[in-house]
Amino acid sequence: MRGLPGFIALAAALGISMSATAAEIHVMSGGAPKEVFARLAPKFEQQTGHKVKFTYAVITAIREKLAAGEQADVLILPVPVLQALAKEGKVASPTTFGIVGTSVVVKEGAPKPDVSTKEKFKATMLAAKSVVHATPGQTPSGTHMGKVMVELDIADAMATKVIHKPALAGGVQLVASGDAEIGIYPASEVADVKGIKVVGSLPAGIEFNIVYGGAPMTGGAAADAAAAFVKFMAAPEYRPVWKEAGFEPSAN
Repeated sequence: MRGLPGFIALAAALGISMSATAAEIHVMSGGAPKEVFARLAPKFEQQTGHKVKFTYAVITAIREKLAAGEQADVLILPVPVLQALAKEGKVASPTTFGIVGTSVVVKEGAPKPDVSTKEKFKATMLAAKSVVHATPGQTPSGTHMGKVMVELDIADAMATKVIHKPALAGGVQLVASGDAEIGIYPASEVADVKGIKVVGSLPAGIEFNIVYGGAPMTGGAAADAAAAFVKFMAAPEYRPVWKEAGFEPSAN
């Protein structure tokens, strides 16, 4: 068993479906599904022979990269963003992966604040010494939290206590280290972070859920591999992986 024929025979014996034309695909993604891809991308590469390069960034940064001419084969973003890009002809029709809520977290071992209602969440925010969440205008959850502070009429009171830092930039780690008392991030961005505990989700009235999906970019050089990546990640057998990472099935 030598050379390429021997390799193909071995791959078949191991149950690996190798692509006849393996490609490298570039995936640009928001931070929410990062843990899912860390688990599933190696399986995809093994089964298809394709290689995957990831760029993780906040949504505004991804838009800037694309506008500057940076190339990608697949975009992983909130579905409404992908739908807008599809209308512009920039991506194919998006495939939905799941829906992720927004969690409130504290340092492991710290007292558990009450965020069970809108009013108690407000009181918890006012009592906190410091709160960290993503930057408004850069991520969906950060933008939502900026609006929540205004809606609860505590924006001025919180101005000196809020730290704006996306999870991708180490925001959740500020909670784990004790440099921030409370963190507010998508559930998938805190699911596997050590040193913190989840208090609960944002309560009714100010809850925030993000539907995430993927879509191949149009005109890409690796269109078949890009479509295979999206299909693979949406496969029903990998639903438990998405769930463990904080995503729930979407009705859409």
